This record gives sequence, structure tokens and C-alpha cells, in this order.
Amino acid sequence: MSYIGSKPADAVLETDDIADGVITTSKLADNSVTTAKTSYQDAPFRNLIINGDMSIAQRGTSVTGKTADGYYTTDRWNHSINLGTWSIDQSTDVPTGQGFAKSHKMTCTTGGSTSAGTQTYLHTRLEGQNLQYLKKGTANAESLTLSFWGKSATTTGTMTIELFDTDNSRQISKQISLTTSWTKYTITYDADTTGTFNNDNGASLYVLFWVSAGSNFNSGTLSETWTSNTNANRAVGQTNFAVTNTELYITGVQLEAGTSSSDFEFLPIDVNLQRCLRYYYLQTSGSFKRVCTATAFNSTIIDGTVFFKTTMRTTPTLVITSGTDYYRAVGNGSGDSFDTMLILEGNTNQIGLRNNTQFSGTQGYSYFINTNNASSSVAFDGEL
Repeated sequence: MSYIGSKPADAVLETDDIADGVITTSKLADNSVTTAKTSYQDAPFRNLIINGDMSIAQRGTSVTGKTADGYYTTDRWNHSINLGTWSIDQSTDVPTGQGFAKSHKMTCTTGGSTSAGTQTYLHTRLEGQNLQYLKKGTANAESLTLSFWGKSATTTGTMTIELFDTDNSRQISKQISLTTSWTKYTITYDADTTGTFNNDNGASLYVLFWVSAGSNFNSGTLSETWTSNTNANRAVGQTNFAVTNTELYITGVQLEAGTSSSDFEFLPIDVNLQRCLRYYYLQTSGSFKRVCTATAFNSTIIDGTVFFKTTMRTTPTLVITSGTDYYRAVGNGSGDSFDTMLILEGNTNQIGLRNNTQFSGTQGYSYFINTNNASSSVAFDGEL
């Protein structure tokens, strides 16, 4: 506070009256500056997990009858399934008053008994170039803390949560007791001074939530410190959750450097979607939706280009539903319907599409390629 002339005798001492003009922790009543006392996030993007709040689900919100590996519903969450039949949903069942709107739900519709090779788990994969600041493989390696909310609506028991370093075949496993009520779990993993992560766009670290494990994965001693991988030590004591009518829920997954957890880092929906689009881009789905503009290369070949909304991790593969007359070229040069398309060429920013089997049109004319069926969809997959 400034004064013209002399300061009034009863004026209150202000910050700028401090002799050195600096506020230090020693000048605060409790001698501590904390994040809670600041009005900003002092470590943005501290969560290594993308879509940990399960809010993005480009592939759809519900699938049934799944017995094989794959990405289903919520983005960035992959399933390894070799026991049971599962329905998978983006659910609205969430912990009360925690700010979450969605969770990832796995329902076992047909269970079974584990065999030696059973390895059923939900996991996400992280790029090595996003992990360099963890300094893994050096004397300054960071510890990691994982926090999440979870529950099982029916079957309870021990769940193993494993970090697996694929670059160096090293792993560490910790366990929690999963209950029937939403519970926040926090796990700290020691720093690993052995084995650096590759500085590239490949999958360097897996975060696995085990659902069931056979004797190949649970017959040894649980590896609760970082060690070279021995399969038998990965999920010792794991409960078999692949039991008919088991419902597993998870949300609010956060992995961060350090030995303590912070509040979940909620991102704006557009930011979260943008991060997911790096790995999977749904161009369009449903009837009469625009896929791209295109040009007739000749009377029997049509070429179009899809431009991605963000640079993808790698040149993606085409994920397309095919069926009779699923797509149609619309333009002044007339056009025709066709069943599918293929990639002509592409990179991480755009892909050229082509149909050269069913198209009939006028060379050099411009067209729109549209979907022509409620089940039509065009997407691009650059997942790890």
C-alpha cells in the first residue's frame, strides 16, 4: 500500500511494508506453504495416466460377449481376456462427492476356473518419451504413487496392481483388498535405479489391474520391489474375479512421481479428448455422416483425404465397419455406393482413403464420401 505524504499513525502494516519486500515461509503463521494455499495447480499434467477419469469413450459406451483381448469403451484402457465372458461399460456408477461422472465397469457374464496360463487384466500403456523425467535407471530415479477409486459389486478379494517396464523386462507388484463399496486406494512403488526407459513413442510402461491369474503368474513370491521379470511372481495371491455376475468398477486412476498422492487432476473435456485422439481417432459413425471430400481418380477409383484433429502417435491403421452399401460417393458427377475403403497413403497428420472396386463416377469430379448405414463407422488406430 502506498501513501501520499506520511503514513497515518494507525495504518495497518501491509505486505509492501516488509523491509525486504519478500514473503517467506518463516513469515507465515504455520511456517508452511502448501498447494492448498495457492490458487493454481503447481504441477500441471502430473498424472501420467490418460483418461483416468474414464470420461472419453470414442469406441462406444457398452459392449457384450467379449472373450478376447482388445480396447473396449473407455479410451486408453485395454483388456487382456482369456478367462470368462465379459460385458464392458462406461458406467455412471461413481464414488459420491468426488467429482467423477464416469467409471469403467467390467461384468463377468460367464465365469470359469483359472488354468496355468490364465492372465486376465485391465491395463493402460505409456509412451517412453513421456516418462523421461522419472529418471528411471539412474541414481536419481523417482518413486511412483498410484491412486484410484475401485469396488466390486459382488466378489471381493485381493487385486494385484502391477507396473511392468517393457523396455527392460522389469516389474513390481502391489496388492489391495477390493471391497463392495467405493474406496480410494493409494500405492507407492519404489524408485528403480536399473533400466532406463526408451526415449521414443513406443510402449515403455504398462499399468495392470489383474482380474485373474493362473499358476504361471501366481506360484512364486510376489515381487513387491523392482526386479527382472519372473512370471510366477507377478500376481501371487490374486483373487479370481472371473466369476459369474462379478461387477468390477474403477475410476480416478492417477500415477504421479513421488511418494504421496495428490487430488485427482481433472482436465477439461476438450483437453482430455485431444490427448486420447493421439491414439485413436473416430472420424465418424452412423447414417449419412461426412467421412471426407474426394475426387474421382478415374471412372472406377475415388480417392479422399481425412485430416486428423491432432498429430497421432504413429501412422494409424484404418478401423472400418464393412457391409453392403455402407458408404456412398455423392456429387454432381453422379456416384455410387460401396462396401468398404482402404488406406492409399498417409502419415501421422492425414490419411488418404480409396475405393477401387465398386465406385462408378466421372473422372476429375469432386464428391463427398458419406456413411450410408447406421452401423457405418470410420476410425484410425494408433494405439500402443
